[in-house]
Amino acid sequence: MNDTMPQEAEPEARRRGSPQLGRASKTRAGMWFWEVDRVLLTLALLLIAIGLVAVAAASPATARRYSDASHVMAPMYYFWRQLVWVCICVPVLVTVSMLPVTLARRLALIGAAIFLACLALVPIIGHEVNGAKRWIGVGISEFQPSEFLKPLFIVATAWMLSFRAKDPQLPVLFVTGGLTALIGVLLMLQPDFGQTIVFASVWIILLMISGISPAAIAGLFGTAVAGVIAAYLFYGTARTRIDNFLFPTKDAALAERYQVEMAHDTLTAGGLLGRGPGNGIMKFKLPEGHTDYIFSVIGEEFGLIACIVIALLYLAIVIRVLMKLLDEEDAFRLLAAAGLAAQFGVQSLINMAVNTGIAPSKGMTLPFISYGGSSMIALAIGYGLLLAFTRRNPYLKRSPYTGRWSTNA
Repeated sequence: MNDTMPQEAEPEARRRGSPQLGRASKTRAGMWFWEVDRVLLTLALLLIAIGLVAVAAASPATARRYSDASHVMAPMYYFWRQLVWVCICVPVLVTVSMLPVTLARRLALIGAAIFLACLALVPIIGHEVNGAKRWIGVGISEFQPSEFLKPLFIVATAWMLSFRAKDPQLPVLFVTGGLTALIGVLLMLQPDFGQTIVFASVWIILLMISGISPAAIAGLFGTAVAGVIAAYLFYGTARTRIDNFLFPTKDAALAERYQVEMAHDTLTAGGLLGRGPGNGIMKFKLPEGHTDYIFSVIGEEFGLIACIVIALLYLAIVIRVLMKLLDEEDAFRLLAAAGLAAQFGVQSLINMAVNTGIAPSKGMTLPFISYGGSSMIALAIGYGLLLAFTRRNPYLKRSPYTGRWSTNA
């Protein structure tokens, strides 16, 4: 793709913009400003801003829940921490989005190998929280390898599947399937069944986009159904989660069901317009209102209309990416961007399904809105990669006759 500007456009461009951000700018920031999809960037920043407001609403209830006689938290403790994470993740998002495609792919492949190794180390050196080992401590902080691995796994899988365009006989389906299965096993050892579903779902979506046969697609869905049945029969965590959700009889099951029902009640307590900022009552009874169930806190304080708007923002991101990819010729860019958008959409859908009581609790954050360090930075990396892979020279136009991109189509 030609990244240079045609000479005849330069004088007009200089009249239209500043030397730094005008279309004639040769600086990296100037070129990025005109190449990046500013709609996608604006939608991400809007979600991050909404997240700050939502965490501010949830912070007093969470601070009270986790305070005790020896440590009393300030009401806005989690808001100020989230503000720090936002100040880190926004520059990360922008920096990653400025990377050339080749460099972004190489760094993602290296990162995928590193975080896959970290994921393998979690059962050995991981830190246990609420009965699950998902975190690795680094000095005074911790990080969750699976969160960082998600976008990097998608890029690595897209890279391998893109070779099918050159040679359909390459066994990339089996290679990527083996990689997905390995990650799934490592996640279930933690245990983390929710993340396993996300990895498997995105892998299936990438295979479908890459153009595998209908018979193979049917086989994949059959395998997925068989996998869920096998997980219920032989994987205790999956069986417990499903039983606790459908047939709550024991104390632990009733406690988990209580979370789901309380999330639904909190979500609907504010009606269409909400009780107003800071006026929520149900949120003080809701566990993890700043992370897993922040969508319910938004519903109580800002109303169901606000929840619908947020859901539409996630949908708009996915649709915007798919629309941009309709005329994409590069197989890798197509698969990587579509996979990253799918991961963003699937994770959002799972979180909202849990908050509405449609699905059992998964421990899944709401992208860019839930409180969290690992989650925010990993999402910033993933979204930055998405912006990098959807960047396009604004002077290139597609010829209706040849289908090729040029500056004078």
